[in-house]
Amino acid sequence: MQQRTYNAHRNHNENAPMLPELKLLDATLHRTDTQTRMPFRFGIAVMTAAPHVFLQCRYEIGGQVVTGIAAEGLLPRWFDKSPEKQADQEIDEMLQVIRQAVAFARQAVPAPAFDFWRQVYQSQVAWAAEQGFPSLLAQFGVTMVERTLLDALARAEQCNLATLLRENRVGLDLAAIHPELAGRTPGEFLPAQPLTKIIARHTVGLSDPLTAADLTPENRIDDGLPQTLEDCIRAYGLRHFKLKAQGDVDRDLDRLRAVAQVITVHCGDKYAFTLDGNEQYREFPRFVELWDGIQADGALSAFFENLIFIEQPLHRSVALDPAIAHIADWENGPPVIIDESDAELSALEQALQLGYAGTSHKNCKGILKATAHRCLINHRNATENTNRYQMSGEDLVNIGPVALLQDLAAQAALGNTSVERNGHHYFNGLTPFPKQISQLMLQQHGDLYTEMDNGFARVNITNGELNLTSLNAAPFGVGVEVPLDGFQELSL
Repeated sequence: MQQRTYNAHRNHNENAPMLPELKLLDATLHRTDTQTRMPFRFGIAVMTAAPHVFLQCRYEIGGQVVTGIAAEGLLPRWFDKSPEKQADQEIDEMLQVIRQAVAFARQAVPAPAFDFWRQVYQSQVAWAAEQGFPSLLAQFGVTMVERTLLDALARAEQCNLATLLRENRVGLDLAAIHPELAGRTPGEFLPAQPLTKIIARHTVGLSDPLTAADLTPENRIDDGLPQTLEDCIRAYGLRHFKLKAQGDVDRDLDRLRAVAQVITVHCGDKYAFTLDGNEQYREFPRFVELWDGIQADGALSAFFENLIFIEQPLHRSVALDPAIAHIADWENGPPVIIDESDAELSALEQALQLGYAGTSHKNCKGILKATAHRCLINHRNATENTNRYQMSGEDLVNIGPVALLQDLAAQAALGNTSVERNGHHYFNGLTPFPKQISQLMLQQHGDLYTEMDNGFARVNITNGELNLTSLNAAPFGVGVEVPLDGFQELSL
């Protein structure tokens, strides 16, 4: 019955080309440990180290055998913010959801990409409900499989990710995620070509030094990379920023004043920024209190005229609760988007009904889902003749040689022009990995990377932008085979 369902879906449009079926043959999972060059404080967490994992999956695709890769840093306190859990437990659970998604992929009936993904997704949803795993965490495992699938398919089709999505070689049924898009195709909404450049939106962590006066002998880093906010602005030509709130109105106002002063001194009025609420509020009036404090401060009020949007101020447990999320009732309020709450396929539509303006994309939340979301956002803007609805690009401290490149490739394909990039700031280039990997990145992606004095590669941000030309020329961002033989292989 399941196979007939997929055949019926595939042949629904008699004029549509037959899509190649995918079958997972085998998979390997590798791990290495990474250290940051400086602490990254976000919300309730401070990151100084994190495991980094690589998943390789070998597929049979239309008679070809092709390998796809995915990678991610396992960052505690984001997928699951249960305060009683220790970091090691969260990392174990992240590995568990990857293993489980791979197990479901092994069991999946051969099918085109979207139908293959949907089998894994639905199986993982049911399993997570039985296990009591949060949806955002459970679906992270699915996204790892999804990324290997898209990488392998792009290699088999000899095209890039943007082409896969725009020409719908994945077989994405938009109506299966957003019913109002019935009969529509991704090519109607996605950019004709992927973006060749993306604005790097620089994260200002809650404990990041802003000026040289904030540096002490204890926290000063001597690695040749900029450390303070003002140094980063000068070194990278930054113009877009992401500021963070911590839930204490007085402390947040003081921090915002200090950040605003640095940005305006160095950028004048040529800047834009977003404010990340970090899920710090469980009552919307408490967040509005922060906003009212901003508006009551002459300097901050002027600074906030360049605000792009506010990201996820309400905790995920209440952010989509109509009794609490009174976004639509906020008169003259700025656009507010969800991030962590975008865990189920229906979350964006729920959010839009409550008055939110959109959602974020990061690969760890899903690319096929995000493609449908971007199509819905563009559809709403067109039918309502507005630019209110938006999708942003966000980060999970992404670093190369795989995770960053694939995330940027997805952002380019979706048309997300301003993307939070922070991995390059908190990690010392690609020094967490063997130098051979840096050399491969410099050879293949010399526009995105530049060489440091120690021979390792670092992200090259010029005039506040990232050049994606070589990424778009690769199947799914990564144009080389990444050697994994030096990393620990984990059981699957």
